[in-house]
Amino acid sequence: MNKPKEAPILKGEDVYNLLPQDDPIQMVDTLWLNNTEKTISGFTIENTNIFVVENEFMEPGIIENIAQTAALRLGYKNIPKEGENFPEPTIGFIGSIKKLKIHKLPSVDDVLRTTIEEGSKIFNITAIHGKSYVNDELIAECEMKIVEKE
Repeated sequence: MNKPKEAPILKGEDVYNLLPQDDPIQMVDTLWLNNTEKTISGFTIENTNIFVVENEFMEPGIIENIAQTAALRLGYKNIPKEGENFPEPTIGFIGSIKKLKIHKLPSVDDVLRTTIEEGSKIFNITAIHGKSYVNDELIAECEMKIVEKE
């Protein structure tokens, strides 16, 4: 996996401000990398998370983490210039999920590092390919279509 070595771009509240989701549905807490090719997010799994069952982070949480990494990419792109008002985060929906493979469920205290690569975009629908890792172990991957609310 392509691990960023430098400090994160954004953490915590700065990340949450870019997402349309509110607590308890926030499934990313760090932005590590954002460039023209990909976005890498981080998320520390806590035992109070709504998707944790018997110390494991369940599949819906992993899927939501991948989708929110795409939302974070879009939100970061829309950060206003100095002096401009901060826009409301763009609302998006998962339009479809294909080729979902959950290789392993992560545990409490694991840190997910999720990479999304943007594919084609037609009107308000963007295709992405997401992969989630714990350390260097691939735990999940899928293709997703994200539909932005107009």
